[in-house]
Amino acid sequence: MTQQDTATNSIATSINTSSADPNASHAESTIQTSLAPSDNSNPFKPYKHPETGRWHDPVYSLRRQADLVKMAKANAIEDLLPFTTKGSLEGTKRREDRGLRVKGTGVGQRVKGKAWERTMKSRLEKRKQAMLGMPAMVQQWKQLGHGRGWKKFPK
Repeated sequence: MTQQDTATNSIATSINTSSADPNASHAESTIQTSLAPSDNSNPFKPYKHPETGRWHDPVYSLRRQADLVKMAKANAIEDLLPFTTKGSLEGTKRREDRGLRVKGTGVGQRVKGKAWERTMKSRLEKRKQAMLGMPAMVQQWKQLGHGRGWKKFPK
């Protein structure tokens, strides 16, 4: 194995180099390094290990990615970050693709609302009609003798 191959594929370390043991051997041994992701890979994305085929988590979690994007946006350097789903451009693109995703915001749809919200229009209409018919009802009340024989008590 040439010296160049040794430098690229392994790290030279000395065994037991502590100063506490003066008789320790200083023989050099080589330890194979695991193939880490390449230097130009995205730390925001998971990667597949080339030898084992197993997936490794991203260096930065989604929460930390969001924090980094916020800080970069505050300092106007967001475009220098690698691609992440937490970025502003990706967020606006996703919002355009998916829409608001609120029931009732589409064409011909209505928002469900609470029961009192759904029935308020009809109640206000009934109340308006009752108020318009109130003078006639008061007149009838007075003619019948202030409640004697009255059958239309309001509910």
